Amino acid sequence: MSSPRRRAWIALGSNLGPREELLAAAVAGLRAEREIEVEAVSPWMETEPVGGPQGQGPYLNGALRVATSLSPEALLALLQRLEQAGGRTREVVHGPRRLDLDLLLYEGETRASDALHLPHPGLEERLFVLEPLRAIDASLVLPGCRRTVAARCLEIDAILRGRVGCS
Repeated sequence: MSSPRRRAWIALGSNLGPREELLAAAVAGLRAEREIEVEAVSPWMETEPVGGPQGQGPYLNGALRVATSLSPEALLALLQRLEQAGGRTREVVHGPRRLDLDLLLYEGETRASDALHLPHPGLEERLFVLEPLRAIDASLVLPGCRRTVAARCLEIDAILRGRVGCS
């Protein structure tokens, strides 16, 4: 008997190599899995790197919503295999990468282990993650701040432009 499908949200990023091809290959890899149905794919959005070493090129970022019967841990393992297939190496923390796939949210689940954090740490503070997420699920309520993705994007944008203070 198969497990019921639940929704999960995934962030994609690349700032090395053929970025768009790497992101498209990751989406195709997920579509090829019978335990996963890709429901929505955001447009790719170019952003400047945040944190990490100086001199990195811009990222191409996106987000996906999937329905899956995989557990959060099994989905994370699949994402890591796809990263490896895309040439991902983990030499420098926040360094440049060919492919970065992050499990952001998994419907009805929270985790705080060495291997997996749900929701993904920093999700609600990273505009480069939230903007692609807004393109596919603007009304999704973020668990920490209890605001929609769209509202949180507006708040961060206002903070970055100096229109309001942080609360």
